[in-house]
Amino acid sequence: MAEHPRVSEEHEGKPAFEWAVAILVVVSAVVAFLGYTMAATVIIAVTAIVTGIIRLALRDRSPWKVRSVGFDSFIGIALGVGLLATYFSIGMLIG
Repeated sequence: MAEHPRVSEEHEGKPAFEWAVAILVVVSAVVAFLGYTMAATVIIAVTAIVTGIIRLALRDRSPWKVRSVGFDSFIGIALGVGLLATYFSIGMLIG
């Protein structure tokens, strides 16, 4: 009998932490819908930066795992910083 390959996603991350991130994304969408785009952007950006820092600090014990530690940390932190930079630079262009 052949063994089935182990699916890594089944053994990665912690569902409670992932649901918390999903809830923050929904909260951000509702806040944006209500017209508070700066607050919505900050919620998403801070969430991304925090998940990146958590992954970097906790490494294999992290509740947030997608790929490698370096990839997850870079994507999270860079996404957060990039969102903030983009939002505020657009504000400076308009403003």
